[in-house]
Amino acid sequence: MSAAAPPVAPDVAAVVLPAAITTPRRGIRFWIRRYLLAEIIGTATLLLLGLLVLQSITHPVAVAIAAIIGESLGFYAVLATIVLLEQRRLGRRGVRALSLTLVLLVAEFGAAELVDSFVVRPAAISLCVWLIPDPFWGLLAGKILADLVFYAMAATSFVLTTKTRLRPAHPKEA
Repeated sequence: MSAAAPPVAPDVAAVVLPAAITTPRRGIRFWIRRYLLAEIIGTATLLLLGLLVLQSITHPVAVAIAAIIGESLGFYAVLATIVLLEQRRLGRRGVRALSLTLVLLVAEFGAAELVDSFVVRPAAISLCVWLIPDPFWGLLAGKILADLVFYAMAATSFVLTTKTRLRPAHPKEA
């Protein structure tokens, strides 16, 4: 009878980890850099349109709708620019860069935006404009309340676009 060979330990360097394990964790500084400018512009356009409509229509739902439209325009103008620049850094140009920008925006924000725009944000802004006597603070409080739900969903979607390799884990820097 021959002796069995001892088991061989696997070569650790040869083991390929799945994307779910190798995808880097993102710290708070990453999320601030990613969303801060869009938030500033979105908040400014939210307040601008919300307060502008409030001068002629005082119904909280009408004010909320105007504010949401303003915020969406400002926020997505900035984010579309950021994602398009990411695509250009990866060497993508023209229609390919534009189409991938659209795909990534929908993947990152689509589900969050649907829930946010049609349920959470109108309810939060309407409620806060109704409860808080100063319209400026009511709009701002409603926006912040809705943002908590929105960013929980959007950040999760962003991570999923990286894990599924729709977006590179480490895009080239400019």
